[in-house]
Amino acid sequence: MTKTILITGATDGIGLLTAEVLAAEGHLILLHGRNAAKLEQAQNKVGGRSEIYLADMSRLADVNRLADEILAKHDHIDVVINNAGVYKTPAPQTDQGLDTRFVVNTIAPYVLTRRLLTAMSPESRVVNLSSAAQAPVDIAALKGQKRLSDMEAYAQSKLAITIWTREIAKEMPEGPVFIAVNPGSLLASKMVREGFGMAGNDLGIGAEILSKAALSPDFAQVSGKYFDNDSGRFANPEPSAMKEKTAASVMAAIEELTSKVA
Repeated sequence: MTKTILITGATDGIGLLTAEVLAAEGHLILLHGRNAAKLEQAQNKVGGRSEIYLADMSRLADVNRLADEILAKHDHIDVVINNAGVYKTPAPQTDQGLDTRFVVNTIAPYVLTRRLLTAMSPESRVVNLSSAAQAPVDIAALKGQKRLSDMEAYAQSKLAITIWTREIAKEMPEGPVFIAVNPGSLLASKMVREGFGMAGNDLGIGAEILSKAALSPDFAQVSGKYFDNDSGRFANPEPSAMKEKTAASVMAAIEELTSKVA
């Protein structure tokens, strides 16, 4: 049976290759990007059945509009792959004074997922892009009250999305299935080229695990888990994520921000 699959950040890197793989299997792919020209190019490359959606994930008003547009066309979403992410950016602070890395990597996917839950069933899946780079979350930085280096913000934002993956899975034990995935370290993406000045490893490693997380029966009963593709197994995230008080603080901050910023 074919699925309706949303992939954010699908104009290059792992997102684009994952879209190609899943489209080749006959699924309907909803491609998201923040550049109209690149979106059209991606759609041409992906082929198969696809739709394109334009939104800047650093602007939560755009994220809400994106959700509106998707829900206007689709009453059921089988898979959401929250792939869009940022490491280095010339604009590390949003117009609302928040850290761009936290907004794009953590908060925007939370807002989008929450909005799309009305179109998801217990069998649907949300695949969140985590990373091997994880660090304890500084709540002040998450709220935009403290500035961090690129790596600090990236690592903290990736742990934060891993935390909300775990917590929302607890909130919704009947489904959908929520999974955080480290697709593999230093894969050959634009982020790795620009951030680390290196070519990187085979992107296919990441596309393969994201496709499996989206559709394989092996991931049907693992809601709230974190899969580390570097080790090829489910693992615990950075230790602070396992602490109830820490998780509660992160969730409270995310909820506060999403209720105020649009």
